[in-house]
Amino acid sequence: MSGDKPGLSYKARRRWSLVLLLIGLPAYIVAVVTIVNWLDRPPIWLELLVYVVLGVLWALPFKFVFRGVGKEDPDQNQN
Repeated sequence: MSGDKPGLSYKARRRWSLVLLLIGLPAYIVAVVTIVNWLDRPPIWLELLVYVVLGVLWALPFKFVFRGVGKEDPDQNQN
């Protein structure tokens, strides 16, 4: 592992992205649906808007984790 780059390595970002997608996202969905169900049922357009906005907001704090994960490893030696 090279110490010249700050932040998470490529492998760490891949692992954290899997954890977030396989564990964090389903937990977030369950939490949002539970909270919306506690409230009185809003009109369908408002409920859809809430789900769309919250569906985008969950990923914003983790943008740095997902950045470049689908590309090949930049730290791997090219032979």
